[in-house]
Order: sequence, then C-alpha cells, then structure tokens
Amino acid sequence: MQVLFLISLYLFAVSLPLILAAIFGGPPRPFHQELASGLGMLAFSVVLAEFVLSGRFKSVANGIGMDVTMRFHQLMARTALLFALAHPFLYQGTPTGGQRPWDPTRQLTLTTEFPALASGLAAFVLLPTLVVLSIYRTQLDYKYETWRLMHGIGALLIAVLLLHHAIHAGRYSAEPPLMWLWIAMTAIAVGSLIYVYLIVPVSDRNRRWQVASVKRLSPKQWELVVAPVRHSGLVYKAGQFVWLNIGHSPFSLQENPFSISSAPSGGSTVSFVIKEFGDFTRSLHKVQPGTRAYLDGPYGSLIVDGRSEPGIVLVAGGVGIAPLIGILREMRLAGDPREVRLIYGNRAEEQILYREELAGEDGTHVLSEPPEDWCGEVGLIDGALLDRILPPVQVQEWLFVLCGPSAMMDTVEDHLIARGTRSDRILSERFGYD
Repeated sequence: MQVLFLISLYLFAVSLPLILAAIFGGPPRPFHQELASGLGMLAFSVVLAEFVLSGRFKSVANGIGMDVTMRFHQLMARTALLFALAHPFLYQGTPTGGQRPWDPTRQLTLTTEFPALASGLAAFVLLPTLVVLSIYRTQLDYKYETWRLMHGIGALLIAVLLLHHAIHAGRYSAEPPLMWLWIAMTAIAVGSLIYVYLIVPVSDRNRRWQVASVKRLSPKQWELVVAPVRHSGLVYKAGQFVWLNIGHSPFSLQENPFSISSAPSGGSTVSFVIKEFGDFTRSLHKVQPGTRAYLDGPYGSLIVDGRSEPGIVLVAGGVGIAPLIGILREMRLAGDPREVRLIYGNRAEEQILYREELAGEDGTHVLSEPPEDWCGEVGLIDGALLDRILPPVQVQEWLFVLCGPSAMMDTVEDHLIARGTRSDRILSERFGYD
C-alpha cells in the first residue's frame, strides 16, 4: 500500500501543472504547440521531482527500496531529457515575435525576448550535460565528492533556469495559478537540498561517533567498527546501510554509503565491510581508533524481518557479503527458526570473508579463479549454478536476498523469475547504477 501511495503521489505531482494548464490556460492551440508545451511542463516537473527522489528521505528510500528509487531516478532523468530536447522543436511553424496586441495571451505566437529564451537555452545545454556526466561518472577521472558537488549545483541551476524560462516564456506558466505552483515546487526541490546538506548535518553533529577499530580482512577488504559517543547508538535493521563520514565535519561532502555488517542485537557498535576502490577506501589503513565519525541513516529495504517465507537464500558477490552477514548474525542472535542457505561468490579464495563464522551455515562458495586444491563450485553465480544447488521448493517458496555486482544481480534475478520466483520474494541491493 505504501508503494502504491508513493507512486500515485508522484504521478499526481508531475502531472499537476498539466491539470492547472488545462483549467486556466485558455482556448487550445494547434496540436503540435500543445504537445510542445505539455512536454516542456512535464520535463520541468520531472526535474523538480528528481530532487526528492535523490534527497535521502527515509519514507521513500526505505518504503520503495533504494534499488527501485535509484533506478526510477535515472529513468525519469532520461525521460525528462527526452521531453526537454523535443520541446522547442515541436514549435516549428509557429509565428515568433514580441507580444502582439491581437494575441495578448501568446496563443498564436512565440516570444523572441532574449532573457526569456536565454534561460531556457542554458537549461537546454546543462540538462543533457548533467545526465551524460552522471551516466559516465565511473569512467571519468574525478573524485566521487567532486561529481556529487557538480551534480547538486548543476541540478539547482537547471531548476532555477527552468523556473525563469517557464514563467517568462510560457503561455500557460504565466497564468498565476501555474506560476505559483512552479514556485512552490521549486521551493520544495531546493528545500530537499537544504535538508540533505544542512538540516541533516546539524542533527548529526550532536550524534558523534568514533572509530573503535580498523582491521584488514583480506588484501583489499577491511572491517571498520564505530562506536557512539555519549548517545545510545543507531536504531536500524539488519541489511540496511548508512552514509559514513570519517574524520570530517558533518557538513563535509566526504561521505560514502556502506552496508552495515553488524547485528542490531549485537550492541551499540556498528561495523562495516569495505573494499578498497576509491580515494577514501584506499586510505583506510591510515584511519586511527578514536577518529571522529558521523552516520546518516539507516536506509534501505534489504530487510527480512516480518517475512513469512519458510527459508531464506542469501546470494552475495564479493563485498556484497556485508549486509548479508549482518542478517545472518541478527538471525542467530534472535533465534530465528527459518532455514538459511548462503551462496557466496568471489574471484579468489583469499577474498572469502568470515570463513570460520560461516562454516556452520548451509553454504556454497563459488570462485572464478580457484586454486588447484579447491573443492567448491567454480565459475560465476549464474542460472546453471542455481539449478544445480537449489531444489524447486526453495525457488518457489523461499525468500531471496541479493547483494553484489550488477551483472550477477541481473543474471540471478532474471533466472529466478524465469523459474517462477515471485518478484516480491527477491530483495536486492546493488553497488552502483549506470
């Protein structure tokens, strides 16, 4: 019900400008002009809604799931781009010029006033630039924090430019009801940035943490444990994640999302499994116990609490074991009676984490580059492997929890659905998004 409500709310919000335009916009124009205006307004409303989708609102991220939220965010950004690019070209054949005495509502002509058009042209260039930079950010040689700052500033600038363009160049948006709606929607979008970059850090400032330990688990994987400083800690569920800030001000952009590998019932400390990848993760060996830290969260819906399935299959690829080991630990501490199967894939044997702790589980280890004396599964976690080790009853009735590289996730999800697993019995969390 929550998912349905949020989807309905989104559809209503992005279509509300069209509804007001139909009510207050006056007589209709030729179809291609109406389509051009409609696509322009939809592009603007979708852009503004993107601020909320990416604004770390727990009711959205936890209610729908971070995977779905981020995928939807990307899909709608590209949809808005297509609408925006088509918008000006659909006006072909429409007379242009200044305001005519016989056309006070600009029903028949398009404005040629430079300030009104300049803001639209600037947004027309910036929007595709922002989308392309987001799609290829992993291939570009700049820091995550740099991209995040560029993305936020770019999105804010696009919103302001589109607001100016809509009000000063648009026939419908010049009407007071729609004009005030655009102003209100833009204020909400800007407010979401203020919430993430100001209100949340102010709140986090009074809930400081400190590094308790840093331990190397494998050549490129670490366990980092933080402890609360003069507060009770974090209320979370096994499988969730937080944004972790180590050694910086709570207002710093130097924070990254990491899954929690500890169990909520295991005490007030919170642990993470972190793989060396970016600038921060490659410097973990320099982090000393006692270093200040801040946590923003929890987020995510990779949660098995309250589920009715008789058993759970945990599928991890590499460092994707982090939230799944947290789920296993919590189930043990809580005395959860459900059966559990673990499928854990890595490239090399040295990358297998918590081997002794996992020894008592019904587990399958998979290596793509095994040593000569390896007795486990060889290759990748794919459909053929799942068919060999999972009986039909587990595929049909159990809950599947997946975390790992996108290629593995896509393969496993597609195969399970093809074999009859309902989509609501597949919980997943990816490392990245294209």
